[in-house]
Amino acid sequence: MTTQNPTQAVVLAGGQGSRLRPYTDDRPKPMVEIPGTGTPIIGHQLAWLAAEGVTDAVISCGHLAEVLQEWLDSADLPLNVTTVVEKEPLGRGGGLKYAARHLPHADRPWYATNGDIWTRFSLRDMAAFHAERDATATLALARPRIPWGAVETDAFGHITDFIEAPPSPYLINAGVYVFSAAFTALLPDLGDHERTTFPRLAREKRLAGFPLPQGAYWRAIDTAKDLTEAAKELAAQRS
Repeated sequence: MTTQNPTQAVVLAGGQGSRLRPYTDDRPKPMVEIPGTGTPIIGHQLAWLAAEGVTDAVISCGHLAEVLQEWLDSADLPLNVTTVVEKEPLGRGGGLKYAARHLPHADRPWYATNGDIWTRFSLRDMAAFHAERDATATLALARPRIPWGAVETDAFGHITDFIEAPPSPYLINAGVYVFSAAFTALLPDLGDHERTTFPRLAREKRLAGFPLPQGAYWRAIDTAKDLTEAAKELAAQRS
């Protein structure tokens, strides 16, 4: 078991973001700015990774890759960044493996994050959790709020209460990961690791789930409404 905190990360930034149009008509999803910050999602992510001890990041680009690369070239970044572009679609698992091969230290653990996640929590704590369980892969787990109001009823069918946007009863994959060095070789060259590698590791008890700490900020930016909500939450934090 190693307690070494990763200093390298992969950011998956190749999604088209069709549900975020028209914001994504001329830029990839991670290049959409959080209103009121003047910084794209990817900028917030890189700042967070650097603050958590990451010195090297590989960004996997796809849709409108040149827009992202141009911003990275002009930005004052807090860590070393390499970009990779798949010559042909490899699927989520294949793309992750291709990007991981460009990490500077193949024999060390690494973080990965989806490019549309805006979050803040201790990656160092997550890495310690991963090491304590001697896991091959660890997923951050979030409990998002259901976007609809919920209704509570009694056994007879009377409505007893209305709850606005309650927390989901289920934990979900939060799109942030810690991987051991050995994980890279287990990824498919082509296809989706969430249908192959993750289920296999789960059966072998080598896949761990790290619940986000109480009060940790997490939001997936999928729609224009998510952008609006993120801006509101940011304004509330600042006030």
